[in-house]
Amino acid sequence: MPNKRLPPTKRIDNEINALRYNLGEDVAPKDVFGKLVKLAMRRIVQEVLENEVSEFTGRDYYKHAEEAQGHRNGYEHSTLRTGEGHLDVLRPQVRNTAVPFESQTWPHIKKNTQQLEHMAVEMYVGGCSTRDIEDLLKDEHGRILLSRSGVSRLNETLWTEYQKFCKQCLAGLDVAYIFVDAVYEPLRMFKSRSEAIVVVWGILTNGAKVLLSIRHGNKESFENCLEIFRDLKKRGMKDPVLGTTDGAPGMTKAFERAFPKTLRQRCLFHKKGNILSKVPSAIISEMKIDLNAVYYAPDQKTARRNAKEFSLKHRAQYLSAVECFEDDFEACIQHLRCPAKHRRHITTTNLVERSFGEENRRSKVIPRFFTEKSGLKLIYAVLIRVAKRWNALKFTFDEQAQILALRHDLKHDAVKERTITKTNRKPYALS
Repeated sequence: MPNKRLPPTKRIDNEINALRYNLGEDVAPKDVFGKLVKLAMRRIVQEVLENEVSEFTGRDYYKHAEEAQGHRNGYEHSTLRTGEGHLDVLRPQVRNTAVPFESQTWPHIKKNTQQLEHMAVEMYVGGCSTRDIEDLLKDEHGRILLSRSGVSRLNETLWTEYQKFCKQCLAGLDVAYIFVDAVYEPLRMFKSRSEAIVVVWGILTNGAKVLLSIRHGNKESFENCLEIFRDLKKRGMKDPVLGTTDGAPGMTKAFERAFPKTLRQRCLFHKKGNILSKVPSAIISEMKIDLNAVYYAPDQKTARRNAKEFSLKHRAQYLSAVECFEDDFEACIQHLRCPAKHRRHITTTNLVERSFGEENRRSKVIPRFFTEKSGLKLIYAVLIRVAKRWNALKFTFDEQAQILALRHDLKHDAVKERTITKTNRKPYALS
């Protein structure tokens, strides 16, 4: 039975010593380590609280002083919820004081630790439901560290992060390429129709890939897409050299309205898929070779010549495929004006779609979002974490010079202010 006349810190010291002296071969190292960590945390918190009382009263534990104010009056049992489990803490009480004693430390540590909160949020974003998290976050005695309602309150921080993301200034980003795509999710509890979440990301001239916008678009209409693009410019984003989109008519029209000085590139993954869906499976391999000879030609002049040959070769037998091929053709070869080593990276929105794969895996846990807000914050949380793992694209000195020259040809504003320094001569990339 613990000696109540001993300060709590001394009692914890005794527990630590007892643990040391009772180590046996049947005790797992991880169990010992976990217990030591919890005891050490309790010891630190307890010592801080006791030192506060000593400073307030002017005397140490069981010491007397003539000018001391107040007397120690036992302890109040409290519990801290941490990533390591519950920590039982004894909060010192003081009586007979002119001014009531209030701990300056306790208000900052009385809630969940940041580690526990971070763990809960990451588990939620990673695919766990609030019920899963409640079941998983229990201590060795089965006590719940965070309830479902507590997890839900913590996840409101995701909405705050999303709102901040939507307002971030883009003026300092030198965006070379942007990519636009949409994911469709059921954002209303009692509606069966899915709605579009339009995502925009970009590649900067230092090679970094950045998420620029995640907005509810309802559908990929002209009005919705134009509002999203204008928001990018309102937040300071300068005209990129090239933008890659799918073939949605509303998005295409909105992009050309918002970025008249930017090359519009059709996503070739979608385009080739549309063309090949109109021919028999036996001809697909041959037609792929012919399409690649057009889309991945060394320059636009060669691409146009190969396109004529493609149409002559296939029109008689596969008219619908050729008509699809010829539709919006110039937008399919705009990437050929960009640096050669960049072309395979800028002809598709697949990076966004792979990110959507992560998002779709997560959203399966919640087959239908209750509100637009709950859907947006989760989609943002998943995509922003995926974006941190994107590999950068290398820009050499010559490639930066090509981008600068292309900006001049496209009559971009303030081209003279964009410079290339000698420090950029070596390829580099930021993660």
